[in-house]
Order: sequence, then C-alpha cells, then structure tokens
Amino acid sequence: MFNVILPLASSLLSFALAIFVLRRFATRKGLHQLFWGIGMLFYGIGGFCEFYHGAFGWNPLVFRLWYLFGAVLVAAWLGQGTVYLLARPKWAHALMVLLVLGSLFAFYRVFTAQLDPTLMPGGGAPHTELSGKAILTPGVRILTPFFNLYGTVTLVGGAAYSAYIFWRKRVLLHRAIGNVLIAVGAMMPAFGGLFSRLQIPGGLYLGEFLGALLLLIGFWRATTPMAQTAPAAEAA
Repeated sequence: MFNVILPLASSLLSFALAIFVLRRFATRKGLHQLFWGIGMLFYGIGGFCEFYHGAFGWNPLVFRLWYLFGAVLVAAWLGQGTVYLLARPKWAHALMVLLVLGSLFAFYRVFTAQLDPTLMPGGGAPHTELSGKAILTPGVRILTPFFNLYGTVTLVGGAAYSAYIFWRKRVLLHRAIGNVLIAVGAMMPAFGGLFSRLQIPGGLYLGEFLGALLLLIGFWRATTPMAQTAPAAEAA
C-alpha cells in the first residue's frame, strides 16, 4: 500500500508545484524559477515511476526513467535554480553548462546500462521499492552521489543562507520561513534513503512524500507575503 499511494501522492504534489513555479517563470522570467520548475518535474517523474512499479511491477523503461530523473538529476536541477537566484550570472551559466553536459552523460550511461531486476528486493515484483541494485554496468551508480551532493549543497545551503539573511535583517519573514521549509524538504529524501537502507518498509517513499509536501508549502510560503497588522498607534 505504501509503495503505491505514497509515490503517487509525491508525484501529484511535485507536478502541482512544478506548474506553480513554471507559471511564475512565465510571468517573471526568472531563470531560478525555470530550473526549480524543471527540478520538480523530475521529482514528479520519479514519483510516478515508483507508483507504476509498485502497482504493476518491473518495467525496464520505467526503471531507467526513475533512476535518471528520480535518483540522479532531480536534486542537482533544483539546486541549479538556487544557484541562479544567489550566484553571479557568469558562475551560474558556467555551472549550468557543466550540469547539462553531466546530465547528457548520465542519460547515456543509464539508458545503455545492463539491468537485472532479480537483484532488487522482491525481484522486481509489484509492491516492492525500486532500487539501483538492479544496475549491473559498473560506473553507473557512482554518478548519483556527485549529482546529489551538488544539489544538496546548493539547494539546502542556499535556502538556509537566504533564511538567515531575512531573519538577521528582520524583513520578509514569510521568505525566511519558506526557505527553512524548503531546506528541510530538500533533505527528506535523503532521510528516506537512510530509512530504506535500515530496512524500514516504505521509508524511502515516505521521505520523498514529506519532501514534496514541505517543498510545496515552503515555496508557497516564500512567495506569499504574510498579512501585516497596523500598529496600534496608527489604528488609533
């Protein structure tokens, strides 16, 4: 049950947030919003692939899509959005070129890798968690930590830094709160992976669902000003 409902819920939340962020990009043209939107589309694709696997079982194409978008690319592309928000354009552009080249390389390696579904828990049957253990080709799974490290440092670090700046200056409290939620949400899939390695049933999918939920709330809070109360003197 957890391996079907939680991934589907994560996917729907992620696609909803992607639409919200990309609509803001369409009106405001901020590149950080474009990359955040793309990152959430990747998050949604990963969640949908987990739902499909949990409901219907092993499918090589679904597995490759899950591993590429859900396990490798999502954090890095979300983090690239934060890079465009906080870094100088020349550095952001340079890192973007490296990210695109790295993503193309990852696409090639994942879609040419040899797979063995029997190496996953449950042998790739329905209602089991997806696992990168099904990849036999050496050097493919090692890509994941590099992309995830870049995404975690940029997304979580950027959100935490922004929250600190707003809190220190005592301005835009809604953005400070939103950035804290974004930072926590970005870390939840990592905790889910830890729960999965500890053999906690549904731990990975629970972490991903909580991450998508906190990211959605965090982005909404960061972009929605809080109601201001007029001072008593002004009211009088």
